[in-house]
Amino acid sequence: MNKQEFEKQNIFGLGEPNDAYKQYFIGNSYLNPLTDLNKTSLFLANVTFEPGCRNNWHIHHASSGGGQILVCTAGSGWYQEEGKKAQSLKPGDVVTIPANVKHWHGAKKDSWFSHIAIEVPGEDAKTEWCEPVSNEEYDRLER
Repeated sequence: MNKQEFEKQNIFGLGEPNDAYKQYFIGNSYLNPLTDLNKTSLFLANVTFEPGCRNNWHIHHASSGGGQILVCTAGSGWYQEEGKKAQSLKPGDVVTIPANVKHWHGAKKDSWFSHIAIEVPGEDAKTEWCEPVSNEEYDRLER
């Protein structure tokens, strides 16, 4: 999906370059916060990935509760948990990521991709960023 087609689908908007987390991504991503942490404890943001962009493997740790929910809104992407086959994502797909599960997500090579990321509140919640998804791993994924 090219950028012009994608922007028609991406109803929550591109947002700003995700510079604060750039070191944890291969390629460019954008962040559009949808909630204000001064008004609620639940953080939601529209995250947009350019074609081929993906985040590093990471874990949302929590002693109870925690984890993340992805609501796919535009384009085409991937989600993968460690030790499992990558899952193809399209608008309308919802991924529930339990706390303490190593995973990554991002765009397919030929498409922009957006999802709403919902950080599930939990006790002792923190994100551990791990190694990048290698080009070899990523290039093996089927379209």
